[in-house]
Amino acid sequence: MIRKIMLFLLAALVIIQFIHPEKNKSEGPQKNFIGNSFSIPEDVKTIMAKACNDCHSNNSTYPWYAKIQPVHWWLDKHINDGKNHLNFDEYTHKSLRYQYHKMEETIDMVKKGEMPLNSYTWTHKDAKLTDTEKTKIIDWANAVMDNMKAKYPIDSLIRKKS
Repeated sequence: MIRKIMLFLLAALVIIQFIHPEKNKSEGPQKNFIGNSFSIPEDVKTIMAKACNDCHSNNSTYPWYAKIQPVHWWLDKHINDGKNHLNFDEYTHKSLRYQYHKMEETIDMVKKGEMPLNSYTWTHKDAKLTDTEKTKIIDWANAVMDNMKAKYPIDSLIRKKS
């Protein structure tokens, strides 16, 4: 009986190797990319490329082990969750309140060390942010918020507290 179960599990493992989700890849420039509306300094772009963009953009760089199932499904779930929370390639497509709030969240999560996720930095050691890199991301997010406050009335950016 155990032999049949083991053979079934092995067959299932082999079969799922042929079933993969669509990769998170887009061609060409992104129309709603945050950098089209807000300046991103080169050093911040570099930090974002190594620590943010795999989960928070429409273009992920996949490691070799993404070819193995069920790992690819697990990575795909992380990417989709990240994009649902914040997608820099779809940023300007959202409301002003959303955009402003996401910069507040970015500052908070970077300060607390919650981003990038530990599960990401385990395999991407270079994605762990230094204090200097955290400061650069926080300063940039504050600059985006300041830019928005200069362009738009504050009540279009934040909800009035009841």
